[in-house]
Amino acid sequence: MRQALEGSQAIARAVALCRPQVVAAYPITPQTHIVEHIAKLVADGKFHCELVSVESEFSAASVVLGAACAGSRAYTASASQGILLMSEVLFNISGLRVPLVLTCANRAVSAPLSIWNDQQDSMAVRDAGWIQIYCADNQEAVDATIQAFRITERCELPVMVCVDGFTLTHTLEPLELPNQEMVDGFLPPYHFSRALDPLAPLSMGTLVAPEYFTEARHLHHAALLAAEKEIVAAARDWAAACGREQAPLVRVDGPADAKIGILTLGSVFGTLLDARDQFPGPPVKLMHLRCLRPFPVEALRAACAGLHDLIVLERAIAPGADGIVGAEMRSALADTDSPPRIHNFAAGLGGRDVPLAIYPRLLEAIKKPHPRMSAIDLRPELLPADSQVRQEAAP
Repeated sequence: MRQALEGSQAIARAVALCRPQVVAAYPITPQTHIVEHIAKLVADGKFHCELVSVESEFSAASVVLGAACAGSRAYTASASQGILLMSEVLFNISGLRVPLVLTCANRAVSAPLSIWNDQQDSMAVRDAGWIQIYCADNQEAVDATIQAFRITERCELPVMVCVDGFTLTHTLEPLELPNQEMVDGFLPPYHFSRALDPLAPLSMGTLVAPEYFTEARHLHHAALLAAEKEIVAAARDWAAACGREQAPLVRVDGPADAKIGILTLGSVFGTLLDARDQFPGPPVKLMHLRCLRPFPVEALRAACAGLHDLIVLERAIAPGADGIVGAEMRSALADTDSPPRIHNFAAGLGGRDVPLAIYPRLLEAIKKPHPRMSAIDLRPELLPADSQVRQEAAP
């Protein structure tokens, strides 16, 4: 049934449909509404789980780690500083190869303090060994959440579903929520092959000497690369169940013979789709990178074939270096035949609006020399008069 729901409410209902047995979280804007809605479902008797209120995000991650190791399907959510506080446990969860789903309501990382959206938080833990999926709208967030539970349990790798804070979490959208029967048919009951059992004692997370650590890391790396097949299979099977097709790795929209492409992550993709319709210009292929980890090199190479210019638009930066996704795209395309020129821009940091007018500005910016990583929405008048950044940003 199609209905208008706030993103957080839709995600909470999607989580409940997946029947996790333990949910633990600590409130942090803009994640709070997700767990508030889960708590209401539990209080109203519509969702049966152990809902654990904890004193910090570190504790929330620790509780769900223990629950999953003990054989329970588990879920948590966080954002920004909460993701960073969890970071030690995030590495433990993935290194132990424990199935778990986490929603990251993307928010800027302080300082300076900001409660608004960008993607610096999930980007900061992109190499923690988790699968990372980025959603362009709330329908994708619902579908990705349901798929994430199957992916994590088949791969025994945790999945982080990244949803733009406020832009999606606090926005009402008309969307389709599946029924319980449909989800049960897609997602079998939880089974963890290495669940802790006092009748069959084993240890998890013990000390690994240098003689074995390298092999453990490379096995983890290989498992993440192999997870791409399960991500594709989950999207295919969910589409067969619900009737909504979804690009599992990279969504491509636009003429195949376009010479300019724009690659982005999250809700900005929808902005670019609308902007391309509003502003006439050269043919442009728009691409949404849904799966950041594992990094889908072959899918991206296929999507970028024939491009002369590729714009990588990010909502995070790597201070002192190039863009985050931009650098990975340079590496991925470096040894292809006639790789495109890559133009890396940041926009929307700390929740700054990304208007439709950014689209023609991007197309104009690539005609002129610019740094390997630059901001497309800098306001020079807000910078110190003697700032080099102000001089570079001046028209």
